[in-house]
Amino acid sequence: MAAKKVVLITGCSSGIGYDVAKALQDKYHIIATARKEEDVKKLQKEGFESYMLDVENSQAIDAVLEEVLQKHKEIYALFNNAGYGQPGAVEDISKEVLKEQFETNFFGMWELTTKVVKIFRKQGYGRILNHSSVLGLISLRFRGAYNASKYAIEALNDTLRLELHDSNIFVSSINTGPVKSDFRKNAIKKFYKNVDWQKSIFVDEYKKEVLEQQEGGKDPFTRQSEVVIKNIEDALSAKKPKPHYYNTEATYILAFFKRVLPTTLLDKILVKI
Repeated sequence: MAAKKVVLITGCSSGIGYDVAKALQDKYHIIATARKEEDVKKLQKEGFESYMLDVENSQAIDAVLEEVLQKHKEIYALFNNAGYGQPGAVEDISKEVLKEQFETNFFGMWELTTKVVKIFRKQGYGRILNHSSVLGLISLRFRGAYNASKYAIEALNDTLRLELHDSNIFVSSINTGPVKSDFRKNAIKKFYKNVDWQKSIFVDEYKKEVLEQQEGGKDPFTRQSEVVIKNIEDALSAKKPKPHYYNTEATYILAFFKRVLPTTLLDKILVKI
């Protein structure tokens, strides 16, 4: 019986990372990583090979990759899932908060990716799945830090595809729309922590468009994680994975609007969302 292909996933403590890991556990050998020790222990109890990995920590990245290669010799795929959302208007976000958003969502992803690419080149194959967002394709108000980090991922993915052309290393963007997870709950914690929202010119909009929505407002476009899992499975098994995997109707609709509508008309639509 052939050994299972090794898939390394970041951000597996909950949400999409955890759901994907569980769904693929029987078919692939999942390396499930998380930032906190208690989450790693939980994952290990559920049968995963699991490690503590904060993608902002270069030494942690090196240590995990070294141990995985010692045990398995090769890595089939990397799913860069770790990340979070920082709500707040651009003018209400400090430089430090913006840097923090990029350290996790972009620079950590970039460093892990570049180190895995070197492994893939030696192997002669590999797959990189970078978790972007519909907000890497279009922008919404009060999501400037998150928008910018996801646009940066899209630019990096586009460049990587060109630089890895004909290498048998594939790069895919996972463009997720609203999916049921702890993402919104964690985002609202960051909002309260990092935004002096009650003194903002946008205080009324924050109450309606950020707080109500994040704290349980109903979104008709929100879907379960199965829509993402299906696309992850295709990105891992297809002979030639797609450059982009759109998840949820919201992603398809807004991406279509971005392609066909004049910017001024698109802005009028997006400012109401």
